[in-house]
Amino acid sequence: MTLITEWANRWGISPEAIKDLQDTLASQTPDPKTLPGESEAAIQTRIRLEASRNGVRLWRNNVGGTYTEEGSFLRYGLANDSKQMNDHIKSHDLIGIRPVLIEPHHVGKVIGQFVSREVKAAGWRYRGTEREEAQLRWAELIASMGGDACFANGEGTL
Repeated sequence: MTLITEWANRWGISPEAIKDLQDTLASQTPDPKTLPGESEAAIQTRIRLEASRNGVRLWRNNVGGTYTEEGSFLRYGLANDSKQMNDHIKSHDLIGIRPVLIEPHHVGKVIGQFVSREVKAAGWRYRGTEREEAQLRWAELIASMGGDACFANGEGTL
């Protein structure tokens, strides 16, 4: 039973209403089967759709910098406070949250677990480049604090 089904049962929402909601939400997202090839963009869309089906919410984490109209330099994205920081640690492409039910001995509340995925094209293999090592440092940091982070080059990484 999915989280939304459990919630709907608790609130007396009909299965028909849940199906209608799912159909409505599905119509707002591209069909992953129509995405060409095994590019990083296609893989990323498939991972985000799979995550959503499993109750996980993932958002794109664009990282970079640009000059504003006033001429100052603006950095954006997680762990991009400075060039030195970005060279050392690189946050992942997808950032999100997963609901986790804490067991009764933990008060019985649902908490959110931080989720992070570095998306790669199909067939990608870790080579240990400087960029990959910086991305791995991010995954290790997130995991060390109870989060869930890894490289992903296809569905099935949640």
